[in-house]
Amino acid sequence: MSTSAADVDGLVAIVTGAGTGIGAACATAFAARGCRIAVSYQSSGAGAGQTVAQCQALGVEAVSIQGSVADDDQCRRIVEETMDAFGRVDLLVNNAGVTRFADQKDLEALDNADFDQIMSVNVTGSYQMTRAAVPYLKKSDRAAVVNVSSHSGMSGIGSSMAYAASKGALNTMTLSLARNLAPSIRVNAVCPGFVDTKWLSGKLSEEALSAFKKKVAAASPLQTIVTPADVAEAVCWLGLQALSITGQLLVIDGGTHLITANPL
Repeated sequence: MSTSAADVDGLVAIVTGAGTGIGAACATAFAARGCRIAVSYQSSGAGAGQTVAQCQALGVEAVSIQGSVADDDQCRRIVEETMDAFGRVDLLVNNAGVTRFADQKDLEALDNADFDQIMSVNVTGSYQMTRAAVPYLKKSDRAAVVNVSSHSGMSGIGSSMAYAASKGALNTMTLSLARNLAPSIRVNAVCPGFVDTKWLSGKLSEEALSAFKKKVAAASPLQTIVTPADVAEAVCWLGLQALSITGQLLVIDGGTHLITANPL
């Protein structure tokens, strides 16, 4: 079942971690389709302001709301401020995420605090945001939650074991939420592989990052690098158009999962 611009016009989407990267792309993609946007961010205030301006330039209302999804009270406040601004919540994109870069062969590279921080944002934060939004989502006839996970949750490959483990937990939580929030709320996840954002810019030099991108593209069956816009298109489809789909984990990686060995 498809949806028209008239069906979408005026719906309200909360996008967490929307100051940069995939979150910003998701916010503007929903705005381009006529949704009003709550841009949630923790520390990227300047980026969130730019995302709001981009959404407003597309002709929709948009606000920025600061808060940490790792804090349940702040999750509830983010949702309440969205309700104060727009009077409804129809869509939630749980995109906020953190990592700690660590060599997976070095089991001493991570400690308890690393796991606590990563799990508190990537897993617990998504749960808390969903829980806070559910009473309002249930009032919408177009309610959907889309979690931004990672192929790391399936492959175990990624910036660290803690990150991969958190995304694996987010994937299984997506299935649990989909089962238990049906039929009123659909819940799905996108699972990107490497995405061309600033995620690795603090870890690799510009030269090394360029080489890494070429290596990823060469290994990909589609010979391409996934962009934030690519992920945002899938998130919008799951949120707005895939009205008979719930409990799905959509891999977006240019086909890299089809190869038998880790190319990186």
